[in-house]
Amino acid sequence: MNTLYPQHLSSLMQRYENAMAHFELDAIVIASGHKTYYFQDDHSHPFHGYSGAQQWLPFDISADTFLIIQPGQKPTLVWPVRDDFWHTPNPIPEGEWQNHWHITPARRDDKWWQSLPKQSAWLGPKPDLEKWDIASCDGLNAYVDFAKAVKTPFEIQALQRASQAAVHGHLAAKQAFLAGQSELDIHLAFLSASQQTSAQEPYPGIVGLNEHAAVLHYEHKASHAIPNSRTLLIDAGASCHGYASDITRTYTRHQDDFSALITGLDALEQSLCQQAVTGVAFRDLHQSCLVGVAQLLNDHKICSLSMEEQLEKRIPQVFFPHGLGHLLGLQVHDVGGHQVDTSGQLSLPDDQAPFLRLTRTLEEDMVITIEPGLYFIPMLIEKMQADVAHHGCDLERIQHFIPYGGIRIEDNLQIKSGSSVNLTRDAFHAIDSD
Repeated sequence: MNTLYPQHLSSLMQRYENAMAHFELDAIVIASGHKTYYFQDDHSHPFHGYSGAQQWLPFDISADTFLIIQPGQKPTLVWPVRDDFWHTPNPIPEGEWQNHWHITPARRDDKWWQSLPKQSAWLGPKPDLEKWDIASCDGLNAYVDFAKAVKTPFEIQALQRASQAAVHGHLAAKQAFLAGQSELDIHLAFLSASQQTSAQEPYPGIVGLNEHAAVLHYEHKASHAIPNSRTLLIDAGASCHGYASDITRTYTRHQDDFSALITGLDALEQSLCQQAVTGVAFRDLHQSCLVGVAQLLNDHKICSLSMEEQLEKRIPQVFFPHGLGHLLGLQVHDVGGHQVDTSGQLSLPDDQAPFLRLTRTLEEDMVITIEPGLYFIPMLIEKMQADVAHHGCDLERIQHFIPYGGIRIEDNLQIKSGSSVNLTRDAFHAIDSD
């Protein structure tokens, strides 16, 4: 990290100097954000700093931290000094990173912003801007968000480490599932092996047994064990310096026709990963996924219609209703996925894929997820029966699969021109080899 961080900082400075030249600014102030509290309570929500601030620092940023970026100068870190005997102290992290910063400790009532140049702009969560006398700048957020999709080597290494931590958790979760443990205990096994608390997860981990595997954002963790549970779907990640991994695996206890479906979807997922290279439009990749799902439905005698008929009647979307993937980085669903350029112009999803979070053409060193799914969701199946004449689906076979819930397999990819780097599979392979 010590060798990659200065290069990373130099890349960010170049991006922001370009932004300041474009918008005729003398400085940009970036705020990490403030703690927020539960209604009528003094207990705060878990703090997640603004990604635009976190991107500059090689440690987890804290609340009330500010960065000042000016052309041709070292960036300034305004470090919050807390006179607080209720909580642990907030020391400035040690390390060589300090050589690249001006560090200014400041208490809440210090008016450090009064020395800023007149043409300064604000990024991040906003306090009372009139009091602070720092204006927002229309278009600045979109300008810097667009570039976040392409990762520096420092960021790639953080994402690799986040994948490695999460994979340790996934392997522990699989063993807990096979041992017949509850959703709660499986989640606890994941957290312990990935060395994090639930508040530190980049997103609330999804741990669904049986029918719960068909709930795309299943939020609960049942505490009762199901010794003969059929299916585990675990969608859970870890973080390194704020950079997230986002990994999903589906396991079954028995070698049966549902496990054959998992094998088929896994093969489709790996094929899509191989197709995800520089220059590919992500919309086209999503369409390839719909074709693959149609083929699976046909091969496994779930739908008798041809691939062309299925696509025309939108049968694959009944079983795969979400998008194929998204940008990944400091946010799990990273910003800029629909942006066309730095101006903020958008290319929004169409009716064929209304939930697609990424519509850009893939570029070198973007990091994305590839996450096809195949679910047996009663609500969508009932809607298909009501709305689609001659749907060709075997309803008795579908009823057989409903108790298994569904399947999702998700890997994190670093996009390259020839063959992209599968951060997730690399981590599984490295850990399995130890």
